[in-house]
Amino acid sequence: MKSDLPKVLLPLAGRPLIRHVLDTAEALEPKEIYVVYGYGGAQVQAAVPNHVDWILQAQQLGTGHALMQAMPLIPDDHQVLVLYGDVPLLRLETLRQLIAAAAGGLALLTVTLPNPGGYGRIVRDAGGQVRAIVEHRDADANQLKIRELNTGLMAAPAKALRAWLLQIRNDNAQREFYLTDVVAAAVADGIKVNALPVEGESELLGVNDRIQLAHVEACYRRRRAEELMLAGATLADPARIDIRGAVEVGRDVFIDVNAVFSGRVKLGARTRIGPNCVIQDAEIGADTEVFANSMIDNAIVGERCRIGPFARLRPGTTLRGEVHIGNFVEVKNSELGARSKANHLTYVGDATVGVDVNVGAGTVTCNYDGENKWPTLIEDRAFIGSGSMLVAPVRIGAGATLGAGSTVSGSIPDGELTLSRAPQTTVRGWSRPPKYSQADKDAHIDRVLGKTAALPDKKTE
Repeated sequence: MKSDLPKVLLPLAGRPLIRHVLDTAEALEPKEIYVVYGYGGAQVQAAVPNHVDWILQAQQLGTGHALMQAMPLIPDDHQVLVLYGDVPLLRLETLRQLIAAAAGGLALLTVTLPNPGGYGRIVRDAGGQVRAIVEHRDADANQLKIRELNTGLMAAPAKALRAWLLQIRNDNAQREFYLTDVVAAAVADGIKVNALPVEGESELLGVNDRIQLAHVEACYRRRRAEELMLAGATLADPARIDIRGAVEVGRDVFIDVNAVFSGRVKLGARTRIGPNCVIQDAEIGADTEVFANSMIDNAIVGERCRIGPFARLRPGTTLRGEVHIGNFVEVKNSELGARSKANHLTYVGDATVGVDVNVGAGTVTCNYDGENKWPTLIEDRAFIGSGSMLVAPVRIGAGATLGAGSTVSGSIPDGELTLSRAPQTTVRGWSRPPKYSQADKDAHIDRVLGKTAALPDKKTE
């Protein structure tokens, strides 16, 4: 992989490969999950907070050897399911079928591919029964023609699996103990091997380089996009959506190109998401439209709201119904009541805003004094003029009007007009400064810095 990370920690949809495998395993509600690790074990353990049992494979002597390290901890009456940390797209239903097929013996997943590459071949007898798995490097010319391939995924009763593992040897091209050799051991014991073919290869794709990682990522995106479409969403282009979490959609949702979803996201019915939006851990109400290039992070948005374009809702934001947040407006840790608006170039932070409030363009809630965050309270039906600075803690009364360009740091009474402006002054006879040469400008800079005399008056030269 040419990476400082162990392979299983490389990201797929924003999470390590192994997290996808473990999440699927946990959904089966097993008694125990054992992770056999070697290279980069400390990094893997730090990145996986699951309650799993960690087993060190000090020497990497093959897949069979890896499973041998775990078997002493597994009771005889348990059933063992073998998964791989770099095969992240397995479906839960497929694994349930595999476990069911192993109830009376050994079961494994197979896939048929036109170009088998380096996969092990499934060898069957004249009656179609599985007899063995032959690794690519050990296969003869006839066996290399076989297109049914081993995926490495298998399930078996622990007691029988333990006995079969004790029979495998490392007399092969790689001098390793192959887990696949337990198939021949099971056949020798008269145990039927159930091979379950899986339709399509995407579910079984492993990752051995960054090209394969990109391919797996594309398959994952397509799968998630199809889930959204089946749930009632229209995607402008299913190939251009990135889903890195759990997304729930209502009926007739529309999602434009290049939207990115992460964490847990809920989109109400008829919600429209514009192009290039990034939405994380958010709930967006029905009939709300999020326009292009907006970011929503850990926020709750009510019904029939209008967000953006180029808006940012930061953590702790709650918008009630029919709120408008316009272009280049940022809201953080604030609640805006129904039908309130902040349409242009505004920052609202640590504020409680009532209903039917208008926040004019360029308004800033000055909530941070360098050490502490302070709240702003804007009561119902207040009107904040453009370019106003609200120095928190501050209260704007119900129905109050604050004139444009005001700076306030105290309470504004209900229903009154409040202004805070310097007197307007006209300087008679003033003219704009002349254009100086570069030498004169350099001399003036030196004068300001105390190095030379004043800049000459251009008008008297």
